[in-house]
Amino acid sequence: MKAIRFNRYGSPDVLSLEDVDLPAVGDDDVLVRVKAAAVSPLDVRTMTGTPYFMRLLCGLPRPKPIGLGGEMAGCVEAVGGNVTRFRPGDEVYGGRGMAPTARSAAFAEYASLPQDGMVAKKPANLSFEQAAAMPVSGLSALQALRDKGRIMPGHRVLVNGAGGGVGTFAVQLAKAYGAEVTGVCGTHNVDMVRSIGADHVVDYTRDDITGTGRRYDLMIDMAGNHLLPVIRRLLAPNGVLVAVGGPLKGMWIRPLLGPLKLLVLSPLIGQRLAPMMTKASGDDLDVLRRHAEAGKIAPVIDRTYALSAVPDAIRYLDKGHARGKVVITVS
Repeated sequence: MKAIRFNRYGSPDVLSLEDVDLPAVGDDDVLVRVKAAAVSPLDVRTMTGTPYFMRLLCGLPRPKPIGLGGEMAGCVEAVGGNVTRFRPGDEVYGGRGMAPTARSAAFAEYASLPQDGMVAKKPANLSFEQAAAMPVSGLSALQALRDKGRIMPGHRVLVNGAGGGVGTFAVQLAKAYGAEVTGVCGTHNVDMVRSIGADHVVDYTRDDITGTGRRYDLMIDMAGNHLLPVIRRLLAPNGVLVAVGGPLKGMWIRPLLGPLKLLVLSPLIGQRLAPMMTKASGDDLDVLRRHAEAGKIAPVIDRTYALSAVPDAIRYLDKGHARGKVVITVS
């Protein structure tokens, strides 16, 4: 099969499209013929091995023989002897989450996933390209709002970074939960963010979100572009900040200091400050599927690329201006 591989850390120039063996399929695994995949910031971090703690997962001093791609959609080609949840021909979506192994990498014609891992039936009303855009970004938004943010109907929710992969899902899911949603994004995303349901849209290139006078019950922050004292002024006295990703400054310990600071400070104040780590969950993929089939969420896709053009797709995503998701059409 064809698959993207890399043998050293670096820029997208280290990636190559190679002929490799089909992934092994264990007794509890499903073999998926990948139809589409999606690019995420995790692919950039895996490829570059930065911040350097990523190399504890991906290999020291060089990457293990791994592929890239954590989100996919496709058809079940074969199943292991113990598999009961899926059968050949099923249309599924999911991915590998944080586990960097070659057999589950999405930038390939086939991938092998455990049936109890991050895989579920594909939403029937979505194309493979749309479904591939959902797993990691959709789970991040869902778990940030529901689990970390404890969202309730009527909450005032601020989504900082509303035009990106996680942000577009966060806006739609917050509306599905009955919240009043304000999205913060750049000028080129204002109309799109409004079209997916935001009640208010703030263009950060023209307006200062801190000058609106509004305070929020919940802030989902993907951008990480405000100091903590500023964020606390945006939150209601008992408001919640959920920090999802954001820029990683520094190569060693510094990227870990921000989440650690939130964890230390949160018990000392009335507001709750929660860093976010997305959990791989097939059950939560089923939640997203139901939302999608009910018409409450729909992926926003900026561009699509062929499998051979994965390096170009990663370069584009890494510029930081993608609208929603960047998708790879595999077969």
